Amino acid sequence: LPLLLKATLLRLASGSYRPFYNGFYYNHIMNDNGDGQDKDYFSGAKLVVETSKDAVYSYSGANVTLPCHYRYEPDMGPKRKIRIKWSKLRDDYTKEQDVMVAIGKTYMAFGDFKGRAHIHQASRHEASLVISDVRLKDDGKYRCEVIDGLEDESDVVDLRLQGIVFPYQPPRGQYRLNFHEAEQVCQDQGAILANFNQLFQAWSEGLDWCNAGWLSDGTVQYPIRLPRKPCGGVHLAPGIRSYGPRHRHLHRFDAFCFSSALKGEVFYLDRLAGMTLEEAKQSCQDAGAEIARVGQLYSAWKFLGLDRCSAGWLADGSVRYPIATPRANCGPAEPGVRSFGFP
Repeated sequence: LPLLLKATLLRLASGSYRPFYNGFYYNHIMNDNGDGQDKDYFSGAKLVVETSKDAVYSYSGANVTLPCHYRYEPDMGPKRKIRIKWSKLRDDYTKEQDVMVAIGKTYMAFGDFKGRAHIHQASRHEASLVISDVRLKDDGKYRCEVIDGLEDESDVVDLRLQGIVFPYQPPRGQYRLNFHEAEQVCQDQGAILANFNQLFQAWSEGLDWCNAGWLSDGTVQYPIRLPRKPCGGVHLAPGIRSYGPRHRHLHRFDAFCFSSALKGEVFYLDRLAGMTLEEAKQSCQDAGAEIARVGQLYSAWKFLGLDRCSAGWLADGSVRYPIATPRANCGPAEPGVRSFGFP
């Protein structure tokens, strides 16, 4: 029985889930005998973990710090050797992706975060996470977990990328993409499939689009600002219309892609006689650049104010132009990226 009880306690201490809490607080002490005979004793102190209550904003290619601090009530004095674990959560909290773990100055990052994540400990009881070269899929919720023996406390911080959601339709026409194809076409355009929070933010900023598109969670939705008959009916309030989860292989829709702010610049190359798509690609290479993708054009329009009334080729074979200041002979009366489709 003592051996069984000890094994259970050790498993609880090393597990990623919260151990049973009975109103008391314990510290885990490792002895120096090297025989694994560690001890847990009652300390009477409560472990508290706190992160930022406000979302932390960043953009693609930047470095960002997700704040996290912990303390003991009452104060335990000098800093103790504890375990810090950072995880990335799904929107529904049903699954976690390991980001990194650290004990003292020793740490290990996992998956896509290898070489990009480390713990920032500039002050006592700090456990902040630094992510360098932020990527589009880093957007989301992160859990900061501090483990001290049998104590295991955590808090969540939200990382949001400054970006733009744009609807995408392939050259083959409307509703031709299953979920996996939608993921790929967004990547091809320098973007990723948008999540619901990103689509909701775009809707609140004015996005109105009647074609249904895939989101990153496998649902199909579309944003409506002006209710009308073909878009759910005139009697429904404005909002995000949803078809719910669809079959990721069989069902076909458009895609809502998300792109962040640019590290580079989108610029125009003019030729009086015009260019074919292949000539445009070669001209960009000759200029030491590459032909822009759709997500890059949207980012340049939103974040850099790119405004040009002349249409130009993009990498996918579409022809578009960005208008920040609407004017005569440049399309509708509101700002946006205009499209001539796929000539």
